[in-house]
Amino acid sequence: MKIIFYISIFFLISNCSFNLVDDHHGVFFLEKKEKKIKVNESNTNDILSVFGEPSTKSTFDNDIWIYIERKITNTHFFGRRKLVVNNVMVLEIDNRGILAKKDFYNVNDMKTLKFDTQRSETLKKRNFIYNFLSSLRQKVNDPMGVRKKKREQGSGN
Repeated sequence: MKIIFYISIFFLISNCSFNLVDDHHGVFFLEKKEKKIKVNESNTNDILSVFGEPSTKSTFDNDIWIYIERKITNTHFFGRRKLVVNNVMVLEIDNRGILAKKDFYNVNDMKTLKFDTQRSETLKKRNFIYNFLSSLRQKVNDPMGVRKKKREQGSGN
């Protein structure tokens, strides 16, 4: 009986890896690569050659490109995970394609960011009210759910 117990423990332990497993997402070595581009000198081609396509793009007055690097590792045998790297770089590109502004945030910077709690609460309330009214509007427009059933039947054919 003891031999079966020891064999099962052996298989259990032998299948576990003692190597740390890293999950890395985004641009590798973002902090080092960030030093390769210069404000008012680098253009979009320079940025793309160093970093590749951005994680997120948005257009306001200027283009905003956001690059993200995130690395999580297992710190313990039982699978506890720890955030090791969490870097975000925000690039603002002017209408000529030249880098106008560069902001870099790491894990420590993110801990010190302050959010406007009053505005956040307002947005949560507005979102709840919007969802409630949208649901109510849908029920008024289609009280028996007939349109939804027709759509489902039409898409199934």
